[in-house]
Amino acid sequence: MESTLSIQVEKTQNSRLSQVDFDNIPFGRVFSDHMFVTEFKNGAWTNSSIKEYGNLEITPALISLHYGQSVFEGMKAYKNTKGEVFLFRPMENIKRLNRSADRLCMQNIDEDLFLEGLKQLVALDSNWIPEADGCSLYIRPFLFGSDEFIGVRPSDEYKFIIFTCPVSKYYSEPVKVLVEQKYTRAAKGGVGYAKAAGNYAGALLPAKLAQEKGYHQLIWTDANEHEYIEESGTMNLMVVIDGKLITPPVSDTTLPGITRDSVLTVARHWGITVEERALSIKEVLEAHKAGKLTEMFGTGTAATIAQIRSIAYKEENHELTPVETREFSNKVSAFLNDLRTGNGEDPFGWRVQVK
Repeated sequence: MESTLSIQVEKTQNSRLSQVDFDNIPFGRVFSDHMFVTEFKNGAWTNSSIKEYGNLEITPALISLHYGQSVFEGMKAYKNTKGEVFLFRPMENIKRLNRSADRLCMQNIDEDLFLEGLKQLVALDSNWIPEADGCSLYIRPFLFGSDEFIGVRPSDEYKFIIFTCPVSKYYSEPVKVLVEQKYTRAAKGGVGYAKAAGNYAGALLPAKLAQEKGYHQLIWTDANEHEYIEESGTMNLMVVIDGKLITPPVSDTTLPGITRDSVLTVARHWGITVEERALSIKEVLEAHKAGKLTEMFGTGTAATIAQIRSIAYKEENHELTPVETREFSNKVSAFLNDLRTGNGEDPFGWRVQVK
C-alpha cells in the first residue's frame, strides 16, 4: 500500500490497544502501534514506511550518539466527541524542525513527506487518541545523523522517525518555580532556539537540584546577569501586569514556541495589549508587591497553559494570585482546547483535520 509520496504501510497484526488503561495513562510511557520511518541517503529521502512500533538496530559508531546531531519536535492530535481527529498547526512544527536542523548542520526533512507521513500515521492509530478532557495523542518526530563514523563532521545520512503516545495532563497542579541564578540554559550565538536534544540534557542537573528543594521547575535567566527571564523549564513564560500580556522576545537563546505564538495571536485578536520585550525578575516581583501582577504561566505543547503558583528568588518565596482568579490564562486555555478539538471556532485556520 503506497501513497503518492511512496509511503509503504505495514499494519501490525498484534495491536496493543486493548492493553491500555485510558483512565490511567502515565505521560510518555505508553506507545501506539505504529511509527513512520524514512531515511536520507545518496541525496534523497527514501525507504519511507509506516510499520509496527519497535526497537531500532544501531551501530555503536552512530555519529549522532557521539556528536549530538539530533533534533526533535513535540505535537499533539486531538479527538472530539464526534470522533473527528485534528492536528494543531502542524506546518509550524515542520518548519521549526528544519530550522533546528539548519542550526545543527543537518539535512532538512521534506515538508510534504513529513506532513503526509504524519497524517497517515495519526489516521492509522486514531483509536489510540483518548477523548477524555485534557488528554491527547502526543506526537514525537525526531531527526538524527545515522552515519557509521567516528569523526567530527556533519553526517551524510539521516533517519527521520515519528512515533506517538496517548497522554493525559502534563502537570496535575499549578507549579512552583525557582529562579535559576547559577546555571545557564543558553547563550547568545548558541543553539538555544533549536529543539536540540543536548539542550535538554544540559538542563537536567539544575532542574533536578531545584526539584530536590521542592520546586517543580526553574525560571531560566540570561547568561550574562541572571536578571532577565528567558524561559520556564521547557516552556515559554508570560505574565499579566496592569492588564498587559508581557513575554520575553524570541531570540537565539529562547525557543520560538508555537503555543506561545498562538496565545499571543489570540490575545491580540481579543484586543489585549501584548508586549514582547525584556522582562526582569525585579520588574515581576515589584509588580507582584504592588498588586499589579495578576497572572503568571508557562506555555508549551505538553502542558499548553501551566499556571505558576509561586516564585522563589534568592531564597525568598513569593505566592502568586489564586489560579481561579486568573481571567486571561484560563480563558485562552479553554479557547485553545475547544479550537484544537473541533468543538469551537477556528478564526485563524490552525486546525487540520485528519481523515
